[in-house]
Amino acid sequence: MEKRQKVYDLYWYFACERQNIFWKKLYGEPAPWTNDPILQEYKFCNSYRVNDRVSQYLLSNVIYNGKNYSNEDMLFRIILFKLFNKESTWELLLNNFKEITLKNFNFNEYSKVLENAISNGIKIYNDAYISCATKAFGYDRKHDNHLALLNKMFIEDRIQDKIVRCKTMEEGFNIIRAYPLIGNFMAYQLVTDINYSTVVNWREDEFTIAGPGSLRGIKKCFIDKGNLSNEDIIRYMYVHQDEEFKRLNLNFKRIGNRPLQLIDCQNIFCELDKYCRQAIPSLKSNRTKIKKKYAPKKQKIHYIYPPKWNINLY
Repeated sequence: MEKRQKVYDLYWYFACERQNIFWKKLYGEPAPWTNDPILQEYKFCNSYRVNDRVSQYLLSNVIYNGKNYSNEDMLFRIILFKLFNKESTWELLLNNFKEITLKNFNFNEYSKVLENAISNGIKIYNDAYISCATKAFGYDRKHDNHLALLNKMFIEDRIQDKIVRCKTMEEGFNIIRAYPLIGNFMAYQLVTDINYSTVVNWREDEFTIAGPGSLRGIKKCFIDKGNLSNEDIIRYMYVHQDEEFKRLNLNFKRIGNRPLQLIDCQNIFCELDKYCRQAIPSLKSNRTKIKKKYAPKKQKIHYIYPPKWNINLY
């Protein structure tokens, strides 16, 4: 394994500085929360995936909204939300159907609501990552294929019965990954979100998958991976995080006593790739620009976490 030391050190710097921004915003400090001009200008995900706005919406509104749901309803709600990954789409469906459960799921009725939104110029998908858009179930519309996927999963195959029996995240990943419209990246996101709920309690340190952005970051960070896989590299970062923060004299402040998990280390590689587009533009990849500038949101987040993590920031 041969590191590109400057970029390798940037990985840890970015993780720490982005986390510092999180804490300063949480404590109500005024902007700017960093002296880093790149972090001031552009939008970057949090060091902890769970702190990102969409993940917090999922926790507060889909999983832990004060109501009790059966395991199958909870799994249905999580996967439905994540296929669109957009808060306003969830609220659109909720406003039309009052409650979102497997029992009240109706392909035709859901399709009408979503089609009507599109015809009125409303975006129903989050563009943070692009979900697969093939006509796997024979429909012209992307959302109809995703609704058909839900029907296949939950009504025809009863995936819910299989997921609750899975002992590991990798087992759940393999079940979900076998479906059309679900690639490695999406399947990993889904099992991570499912594990936020009480339906399963998988260990987070047993399994990871490198997504497309992460692969770009790893390539910039390492000249040669040796005989390590991309997933081995992510695990290496997970295992060595404390010593690397110490080596670089970086005061990384965890949430609770929770270290960065494999999913977080994977995500940070993606953000590192973005950061390097401005910081080290000579390091080329198939992406040269950072798409989004930072724009403050008016609505503050009240951060919550899965109860099994025993984290309370307030």
